[in-house]
Amino acid sequence: MNPVSYRETRGIAVVTIDHPPVNALSVVVREGLGDAIAKANADDAVRGIVLRTEGSTFVAGADIKEMQQGRHLESPTVREIQDALQAGKPSVAAIHGAALGGGLALALACTFRVALPDAQAGLPEVKLGLLPGAGGTQRITRLCGPATALDIVVSGRKVPAQEALSLGVFDALVDDTDNAAIDFLNAALETDDIPGPILDRTDAVQGIESAIFEAARAKAERRGAKAPLSIIDCIETACRAGGEEGLAFERAAFDDLKGGDQNKALTHAFFAERAAAKLSQGEALPIQRVGIVGAGLMGSGIAIALANKGISVELVDRDAGSLEQARARIDQIYEGTRKRGLMSTEQCRIAQELIGNGTDYTRFAECDLAIEAVPEKMELKEQVFAQLDEALPPHAILATNTSSLDIDRMAAATKRPGSVIGLHFFSPAHIMKLVEVVRGEASTPDAVASGMALVRRIGKVGVVAGNCDGFIANRSLQFYTGQAEFLMEQGASPEQIDRVAEEFGMPMGPVAMRDMAGLDVAALVREVRAKTLPPEERLSPLIEKMVEAGRLGQKSGAGFYRYSDRKRVPDPEAIAIIQQAARELGVEQRSFDDDEIRARLFLPIVNEGARELEEGIAMRAGDIDVAWINGYGFPAHRGGPMHWGEQLGLDRVVAMAERLGADLGPRWQPSALLKDLAANGRGWAEAGY
Repeated sequence: MNPVSYRETRGIAVVTIDHPPVNALSVVVREGLGDAIAKANADDAVRGIVLRTEGSTFVAGADIKEMQQGRHLESPTVREIQDALQAGKPSVAAIHGAALGGGLALALACTFRVALPDAQAGLPEVKLGLLPGAGGTQRITRLCGPATALDIVVSGRKVPAQEALSLGVFDALVDDTDNAAIDFLNAALETDDIPGPILDRTDAVQGIESAIFEAARAKAERRGAKAPLSIIDCIETACRAGGEEGLAFERAAFDDLKGGDQNKALTHAFFAERAAAKLSQGEALPIQRVGIVGAGLMGSGIAIALANKGISVELVDRDAGSLEQARARIDQIYEGTRKRGLMSTEQCRIAQELIGNGTDYTRFAECDLAIEAVPEKMELKEQVFAQLDEALPPHAILATNTSSLDIDRMAAATKRPGSVIGLHFFSPAHIMKLVEVVRGEASTPDAVASGMALVRRIGKVGVVAGNCDGFIANRSLQFYTGQAEFLMEQGASPEQIDRVAEEFGMPMGPVAMRDMAGLDVAALVREVRAKTLPPEERLSPLIEKMVEAGRLGQKSGAGFYRYSDRKRVPDPEAIAIIQQAARELGVEQRSFDDDEIRARLFLPIVNEGARELEEGIAMRAGDIDVAWINGYGFPAHRGGPMHWGEQLGLDRVVAMAERLGADLGPRWQPSALLKDLAANGRGWAEAGY
């Protein structure tokens, strides 16, 4: 069946793409478009062309698998179709859903663009380590100016319809993509004011100062990704050169990025995220109403995340004062959301009204799911689960937001252990993308599937994890932050450690992250963890030393750094505490080069990830990558720690683990899986991970 259909009505050729699931620009679609546009341009009875789609979306971009195979170069290419549109009769792209990547590039080759009010536009190629290769950087710059182009293309964000209209990406918002689009084009044809091709326009690129590009480069250089810098070069070229010259520059820049290490890493991350969402078994329960126990920061954030997607929430806390604080916090967050233009006043009102609150568990009588978000004390959580078991209807699922505690113990406090799962949201819950869906020993496939379905519904990234201390992400995080502490004991400064991590691409170094989260909070977690450490191992005492000195991190104005207006400043007093602890431990301090610090910070994550795979805590190496990218901001252009470690060489990971294990004990030794793969020259996928 041809995925492109053609019909004529009222002097307009209506060309429709119907190629599920997202109308990607595969070879067969491009062939159909090429034939249809040629037919319309050759027909004297046709005055113009409407390009529209069926299904849930406009064209969501290129076919990534075909691009990996090089089939994007087969004729007709997207660029050839754009040339046919640009040189032919007046045209309008009628957009619903998302016009992304090659889809928006195709629409920008049309004379006009109209869209439904819920449509979105974007050029997200940067998320694959690429840039728009079909004139996207050139046309968006000439249409909207470099400031808008830098914002949209460097971020890769989706632009909602109303904003796209105000920026000039869309020409009008319409009621439908058929009759209204035809009416719009016929009305335009009755005038003498048909604009020329975007590539020929220059109004938006006149008199542009270099400072805007210098500032953009300074910001982009911080995390080491190549594609944003190439995009900035292309946008600047659009302001300095003619249309065809700009296209040639963009094509060369695209070819330079395609197939490179960062493109491969980001493509790996793209497919790993999709693989993480797939479950082999289980049927999801429809969830319409959710109860939350605990009105603190996490409970409030989870409530917002749910309400933003139209899910009714009952927020319960035994303390009425905490509920009042939660309501004020939620109102404040929505006010900020409204002021930043992320949601309209009406959208905020509707979401806020979906959040009820009270002190009585009877409010959960009609809930399909309840999430506990109380402090990390096992006895308290067991009490909460016993009460939830009594309050919730028989079909409901019980979930814990714990970041590390044993969910099997919580499940044992109920009469329905198969319905108990973990839903570990990362803080702040209404912003952070990652949610670990933790399966306990008794958790049914349906319960796990229900958790994953809910996570997808609210726009989060879900990863299934087994039950252990810290699950996937926090378990391996211990080896990143723990190594930072050992490095400080041995003479590396907090600022050098954080600089190396941030130059690697982390949004914040491990020492600064500790300060931000609160050293007192870390000390409480470590107090529990220390009880299960083997006698031959230890935790660095530096966090406890800082807490004893009243240095709790940002909230007290001092931790491993001093803070002035939330900006971190190196502090000699902190260094003195570190040096005194080293003397007490008998640790000789020395200097470190950046390479050694980088290896010691990140290679242990790979080793512990391998141990998680061995134990079945993570199902795939890619799941660990997804967790680190979305939970801690591991640089996506490196593909996640497991992908990065494999590219670097698993033998190097083994060597580092052997070195650290000799000093720090068996938990730091190389895992059996890692040693086997390194010895046999195999990677994660070859071993079935």
